[in-house]
Amino acid sequence: MTDTTVVPTALTTAPARQPAAGLIYGLIGVIIFSGSLPVTKIGLMGLDANFLSLARAALAGIIAVGLLALLRPRRPRVRDLPGLTVVAGGAVVGFPLLSALALHWMPSTHAIVFSGLLPISTAVFGALRGGDRPRAPFWLYSCAGASAIAAYALAPALSQGGVRLAPGDGLMILAVAVCGLAYAEGTRLSRHLGGWPVICWALVLSLPVTAPLAWTTFPVNWQAVPPSAWAALGYVTLFSMLIGFLFWYHGLSLGGTAAVGQLQLLQPFCSFGLAALLLGEPVGLALLGTALVVVLCVAGARRAVRRG
Repeated sequence: MTDTTVVPTALTTAPARQPAAGLIYGLIGVIIFSGSLPVTKIGLMGLDANFLSLARAALAGIIAVGLLALLRPRRPRVRDLPGLTVVAGGAVVGFPLLSALALHWMPSTHAIVFSGLLPISTAVFGALRGGDRPRAPFWLYSCAGASAIAAYALAPALSQGGVRLAPGDGLMILAVAVCGLAYAEGTRLSRHLGGWPVICWALVLSLPVTAPLAWTTFPVNWQAVPPSAWAALGYVTLFSMLIGFLFWYHGLSLGGTAAVGQLQLLQPFCSFGLAALLLGEPVGLALLGTALVVVLCVAGARRAVRRG
């Protein structure tokens, strides 16, 4: 979610810079992504985590086939397939499935704090994959953000004399890691494929796997699934997997990565608001304080990368 190139053949001319419009489109994308974890929690109230994660990827993949056929962006090269496989494994299947499993163990507000580290995770894998060597301040900010998350996650166990992570915490750490790797690969690929086509090609690439698995995990007693769970599946399919990316990448193309990219810092707080509104989950001072520390660390790490 950091590249600005969009290259469907119907839109080969890069749009003129429109900073205000770029911020509006980017903010809409951030709000859409902010709803993913709270809405997934709603979906889990009636659907199995495996089906919810696989079905959203399969249905989005079918829609992506139509988008690619209609807009006809540049086709990936054979050497792009390993990278697209990484994007599919991390962003299409890995993060949705691991975070959904984690939400069985924790409220969505708890998971949101972990997801706040996604920009740093992306930057770390981007540096490793690109051969960059970020300066020491980047690593200091990254470690500080990770430490804040660790302190928050371990606080309940420490209060009882232990240091063990809860199962959901471990799943969210893994989810952030695989998604950061996928975003880093997506950024690299989008330099010549364009931003939104990368996620579409990854969805289509994963379709032969996600569609059959989604079918085999379809709920037997589907009539008993509450409408809210089906609506949640519709949201994470249409908005989290597709429409959010369209708004986000268009905002980046209009307003520039440096300006619009900073809107990601608002995402945890938007997610907290949606979790409180949709689920009635409390947002305490410890939660807000940890999220604020993480956001400041992300901002510092980004500045260190730009200056480096």
